[in-house]
Amino acid sequence: MNIVDLHDPTRVNKSPDDVEVLFSSGNFIQDEFKISRVELRLYCERTDEKLGIFSLITSFVETDKGSVEMIYDEGFRGDQSLLRAVQFLTSNLGISGLILRSVISLRGTK
Repeated sequence: MNIVDLHDPTRVNKSPDDVEVLFSSGNFIQDEFKISRVELRLYCERTDEKLGIFSLITSFVETDKGSVEMIYDEGFRGDQSLLRAVQFLTSNLGISGLILRSVISLRGTK
């Protein structure tokens, strides 16, 4: 089961412009879900002359029971928006919250 948890799933119907892998060892268990991969994905949607690039950053969590892609952040975030999001997540224990949100979403679709 693959879930795209966005109001408009067509926003991610293309390859991401950039991907940062946060976790890929496949040895983490959250409840009954074996987590194999966690990523942040960047989709550059449009460019404003004054504000710059409008970024959509999604989280992608792959488990043995399905995957979930959902919005993590969006807006005119400037250069290196994906790198800053990764740094924030890894320095503030945000990965566990991201995984938990994804597991809850997978559970809700059974």
